[in-house]
Amino acid sequence: MDHCTAGLDWASEVHAICVVDREGTVRESFEVAHDARGLGELVRRLRRYPGLRLAIERPDGLLVDTLVEAGIAVVPIHPNKLKSARERYSSSGAKSDPGDAYVLADFLRTDGHRFRELRPLSDQTRTLRALVRTRDDLVKAKVALTNQLAAQLAVFWPGAGAIFYQLDSAIALAFLERYPTPEAATGLGEWRLAAFLRRNAYCGRKPVGELLERLRTAPRGLVGPTESEARGECVKALVRALQVLLPQIAELEGALAVALGEHADGALFKSFPRAGEVNAAQLLAEIGDVRERFVDDDVLAMEAGVVPVTKRSGKATSVGFRWACNKRLRRAVTTWADNTRRASPWARALYERARARGADHPHAIRILARAWLRVLWRCWQDRVPYDEMRHLAAAEARFAA
Repeated sequence: MDHCTAGLDWASEVHAICVVDREGTVRESFEVAHDARGLGELVRRLRRYPGLRLAIERPDGLLVDTLVEAGIAVVPIHPNKLKSARERYSSSGAKSDPGDAYVLADFLRTDGHRFRELRPLSDQTRTLRALVRTRDDLVKAKVALTNQLAAQLAVFWPGAGAIFYQLDSAIALAFLERYPTPEAATGLGEWRLAAFLRRNAYCGRKPVGELLERLRTAPRGLVGPTESEARGECVKALVRALQVLLPQIAELEGALAVALGEHADGALFKSFPRAGEVNAAQLLAEIGDVRERFVDDDVLAMEAGVVPVTKRSGKATSVGFRWACNKRLRRAVTTWADNTRRASPWARALYERARARGADHPHAIRILARAWLRVLWRCWQDRVPYDEMRHLAAAEARFAA
């Protein structure tokens, strides 16, 4: 089969695809939805053409990641290049969604030698991404289980949920494993509690008397003995699930710390204020190491969902929250930006100015995240670690100008 080229005109809900052969004859045109089933169908249909190269106007995002990871040769083409090429096929140059897929495919057929294929992520990055995403998924499961445990205790034994600072701590889980119901803790006094704490190597600073006071002064649950026993079984099941989950999270965090240290860009991402090993690994895993995916910091900011969406219709313009983005990257970036307020005077001042203009906390954090991404993108492109003095000097120079 002759090598074919394809064009993909992407949209938020439905993507248009056109495949042409070496002579420019259309082999097939179709559309797929932007969901798991649609992207799966897209990959299956494109794999029927050995050696196929696919042109698309954007170099990043879930769609591109899916195609690259499936082994499809993706060639990003700047919209300005496509605008010029479109004039070959239309006297008006007007945009037409179905037509753009063909224009992309045929333009790649005739001018493909001028464009580079998008490189897949390195093995180091794919390794780190697997560890980071699995760890984050387990943390999400831990939060869900902890919330279920708190809800159970709130119904029939609130004191057990308040005795220790963190409900998912080793000491709190050990306590609930030993005393899953109020009845199981009947007769628990200072001597017994002190012995329990010693056996479980409690390192907290609260005296035994204060812990016992928390247990005794909390509201009492209004449930009968049968329900209390049943809820105790639920508590034990949730505790056992958490006791299995927490060591796995710790193991993954150790593994991702090693992977981050071995990654070529690991030191760069760890150089930023308050990044930390886990957060730095999250940022690197989602941004990756293929520089051409994000041609400028605006593209990176859109992928991270920290800039709004502007919609225009006639004379009306609306600005709204950007829902379509890499949500893992947004969570990593906003978490990091929030933490930098405590370590960077520049970040703290920028955040406070945003709040003074009327932005609420989440909005101010996105503004700060957008500013940090300009800095991160530049360091990432130049492959140089963050230098706070250089950053502040450049910021002061821009302000003075």
